[in-house]
Amino acid sequence: MFAVFESITGWLWGLPLLITILVTGIYLTVRTGFFQFRHFGYIVKNMFSKESRTGGGDDGKNLTPFQAISVAIGGTVGVSNMSGVATAIATGGPGALFWLWVAALLAMIIKMCEVTLGVYYRQKNEDGTYIGGPTFYMQKGLGEEKKYGFWLIFAVCFGAMIFSTWFITAQNYTVSEAIGSTFDIPFIVPSVIYVIGIYIVIFGGIKKVGKIASYLVPIMCSFYVIGCLIILCRNITAIPAAFGLIFKGAFTTQAATGGFLGATVATAMRLGFARSVYSNEAGWGTSPMIHAAAKTDHPVKQGLLGAFEVFMDTIVVCSMTGLVVIVTGFWSSGLQGATLTLTAFESGMGFAGRVLIALSIFLFGLTTSTGWFTYYSVILRHWLKNNDKVLKIAEKIFILGTPLWGMLVTILNVYSDGTPAQLWTICDFTTIVPTFVNVVTLFLLGGTFFRLLKDYKARYMGIGEVDEDMSLFYEDEVAKTAKKAE
Repeated sequence: MFAVFESITGWLWGLPLLITILVTGIYLTVRTGFFQFRHFGYIVKNMFSKESRTGGGDDGKNLTPFQAISVAIGGTVGVSNMSGVATAIATGGPGALFWLWVAALLAMIIKMCEVTLGVYYRQKNEDGTYIGGPTFYMQKGLGEEKKYGFWLIFAVCFGAMIFSTWFITAQNYTVSEAIGSTFDIPFIVPSVIYVIGIYIVIFGGIKKVGKIASYLVPIMCSFYVIGCLIILCRNITAIPAAFGLIFKGAFTTQAATGGFLGATVATAMRLGFARSVYSNEAGWGTSPMIHAAAKTDHPVKQGLLGAFEVFMDTIVVCSMTGLVVIVTGFWSSGLQGATLTLTAFESGMGFAGRVLIALSIFLFGLTTSTGWFTYYSVILRHWLKNNDKVLKIAEKIFILGTPLWGMLVTILNVYSDGTPAQLWTICDFTTIVPTFVNVVTLFLLGGTFFRLLKDYKARYMGIGEVDEDMSLFYEDEVAKTAKKAE
C-alpha cells in the first residue's frame, strides 16, 4: 500500500512541480536582473545592519525584523537539514546535493518575493499588530486586485494542506531518534521532554517565540557549522573526491555500492528539490506568515532577510550536513535519517560529536515546531477573523494539540517498524499542494514584487528615481484609492 502512495508522491514531485518551481524561479531571477547574485553582498550586509536587528525599536507588539527572521530560520533550519538531507543522499546519492544547491539559488529570489508580498498585503489589527501571509495576498492580490475568482480555491487548498502538517510532522520523531539512539534510552522519553519544551515556548504567544528564537538560532547554527567544519578539516583530503561524486551523480546514474541501492538522475534531482523546499520552505508559503509580523517601513527590506534565510538554511547548513555525510563515507552505508548524520559525526569527532549533534537536533526541532505554531495561528486568525469566540476556542485547541500529534507520529513510527525514508515521503506529500498554489500565485503577482523592488532600489540603493506617489503597502493603496473616489 505504501509503495502506491510513494509512487503517487514521486510523480507529484516530478515534472509538474519541478517545472513550476524552475520556471517561476528563473522568471523572477531574470526579471529582477539576477538580483540574488548581483547584490548578494548587499543582502548579507542588510541582514547584519542595526535596522534589521531593531526595526526602529521594539514596540512590544510586533516582532523586530531580526526576531522575525530568527523565528523563520528557526522554522526552516530544523531536522530536515540534518535528517532529511542525509536521507536524500542515502536514497538519491551525492548528486542530490547538487540539485539541492540549484533549487536553493532559485529559492533565494522566490523567498524574497513571497516575503515581500506577505508584508505588502498584510493587515494591521486593532491592537496594532500585523498579520499576513499567502492567504492574505491570494485574497487581496488575486481576488481584490486582479478579480480572479479562483483565489478562494487556492487559499483553501493552501490552508488545508498547511494544517495537515499539524497531524503529520517529522520533528518529534527525528528528535526522539537522535536523543534516544545517542543516550540509549526509549524514544518515548525524549519525545515527552520535547513536547513539554514546545508547550513552555508557545504558551507565551508569537512574541515570546520570536524572543526565544532570536537567542537560540544564532547560537545553535554557529555550533552546528563549527562542528561540521571540524570534521571537514579532519577529512580535508576527501573533499575533492566528495565534490566529484556530487557533480558526477547530478548528471549520471549512480551505481549501487555498499548499502546504497543506486539512483537515477531523475531521482537525485527530485530528492534534491524536495529536500530544498522542505528545508528552506521557499515557495511553501510559511515564512511570509511570520515576516509579515515584523516592524518594517518597506516590504522589500524584509524580503531581503527572506533571501538570506534561504542562503543560511540550505547553502550553509544543508551543505555542511551533506558534505560531512559524504566525506566520512557513510552515505553508502545503508543508514538513513538522523542515525546516518549522528554516525557520520561520531566517526569524525567521537561520542562527543554525536552528543553535540543530538542536542543540536533537539534545539533545531524545538524552534521549528514552535515556529510552525505561529503559522497555524495566522491562518486561523484569517479564516475566523469575524468570529472571535470560535477563534479563541480554535487557538486553544491548536496550542494544546500542536506538540501531541508529533509524539503520536513517533509512537506509530517506532511500533509499526516505519523508516525515516517513509516518514519523509509522507512529509513530501504535505508540501506539494501548498507549494504549487503558492508558487503559481507568486508568478501571477510578480508585477507587484517588481514594482516594489524597483522602488526599494531607488530609495535605498541609489538605482533609479524615487516615485513619491508610490504606496508601499496595500492598505495605503486602498485608502488612497478610496480618497480619490470621494
